[in-house]
Amino acid sequence: MRLWTVHPRFLDAKGLTAAWREGLLARKVLRGQTRGYRNHPQLIRFAAHPEPLAAIDVYLIVILKESLRRGYRYDASKIDAAATARPIEETAGQLEYEWNHLLEKLQRRDPSRWREVKDSRPEPHPLFVIGQGGVRDWEKR
Repeated sequence: MRLWTVHPRFLDAKGLTAAWREGLLARKVLRGQTRGYRNHPQLIRFAAHPEPLAAIDVYLIVILKESLRRGYRYDASKIDAAATARPIEETAGQLEYEWNHLLEKLQRRDPSRWREVKDSRPEPHPLFVIGQGGVRDWEKR
């Protein structure tokens, strides 16, 4: 499961679809509707949010908007598309780590997308506000 700190506009088609599906899985976990993935490290920052379900819905709203911009048809009825949530603090080191991870994936799986974004500066998903700090301890490296 990868719940990207990176803005979904940088993801390729496979990455965007995976982010949607993994976000929906995270939503089920946070609602207690599945036994698996309950202790997955990517969920820590959502589970710690004062309103975890609202936070994951806001996360998914941005992915949904990006999918619509690209002409995809994700099922908006699976989330609360009117949700709002306070931002989640994340570190510059985590954003940078994920950016490099994404670039490696794109270089292998979608070289044309990689060429489009490789010289860009990483931008966060709008749910996240970036502060100082390194890669999170929960990150699997």
